[in-house]
Amino acid sequence: MMTFACKRINKEDLIRCSFSLNKTEYNVLMFLLENEEELSVAEIAKRMNLERTTVQKAVKSLVEKDLVRRKQLNMEKGSYVFIYKIKQKKEIKQKLKTIISEWSEKVEKFISNI
Repeated sequence: MMTFACKRINKEDLIRCSFSLNKTEYNVLMFLLENEEELSVAEIAKRMNLERTTVQKAVKSLVEKDLVRRKQLNMEKGSYVFIYKIKQKKEIKQKLKTIISEWSEKVEKFISNI
């Protein structure tokens, strides 16, 4: 936990705010961080005890935010399934550091203009 002026910021708040994640997206992100394997939406939903459509929306958002990778796995008879895997932790940490650094620069400029 980090304290900023009069507000304490926990890990969840920091990550959710930095990447603009809702609660489900955050929970799926943390699940994928803990389970660094390739999983389908159905597998994630089953393990997390969530609806498949809920997980599908969350992973779509996480892919768009470049936190999760999506790969197509071709099945027999021409069908396919998408599988998802978290990006490397160091990539995510670097993205977080960049966001916080940019925020800090904006705060410094704001203070200078007071």
